Amino acid sequence: MAGKVIYKGGEGEITEKKSRFIATVRSVHSEDEAAAFITEMKKKYWDARHNCSAYILGQRQEIQRFSDDGEPQGTAGKPMLDVLAGAGLHDCAVVVTRYFGGILLGTGGLVRAYSKAVQEGLKNSIVIEKLRGRKIIIETDYNGVGKLQYLLGQRDIPVVDAQYSDVVKTMVLVEEEKADELLAAVTEATNGKALWEEEKGISFAFVEKQPVLF
Repeated sequence: MAGKVIYKGGEGEITEKKSRFIATVRSVHSEDEAAAFITEMKKKYWDARHNCSAYILGQRQEIQRFSDDGEPQGTAGKPMLDVLAGAGLHDCAVVVTRYFGGILLGTGGLVRAYSKAVQEGLKNSIVIEKLRGRKIIIETDYNGVGKLQYLLGQRDIPVVDAQYSDVVKTMVLVEEEKADELLAAVTEATNGKALWEEEKGISFAFVEKQPVLF
């Protein structure tokens, strides 16, 4: 398992007591990228009262940074970071822009507003589960195709590609922990007739059921 990442960033907006909170979510892969994104948002929303930010980097969420950008300490950046971390995300950043509406929200109100804004931003982003595993091409004769399709269907493993000639070559992407069991089942079902080649250490995801390699 490699965790959840932002495949396509998005924006979300909420209004609390006439203050506008605009969340912009972006995929980032380094602290430099995160800093550049935050700078970009501050330039875009130069006339806003605050541009608070948070980001998480590393598959195990090793790097976590946030900024309240002038809001009372602990009311903006940390709650924003908590939403990202709670969603299991890494390699992502969010900036929440606040246009002040003239009414103070109080500490609890700010925490809720900034958290809710990030949640709205994530709703409008495409979040995917990045998996670690293998790309496997399984070669069978035509008698073995049905058995292979049955085994894949049982395990909810979609076929990425299939080539039909004198033999059938079926390509699949399989999570690491499922790969050996699948190949053992294929060997048994085809009485050892199936052949395969595999590439290990692949990162992949499915976006609207379509495979994406990283």
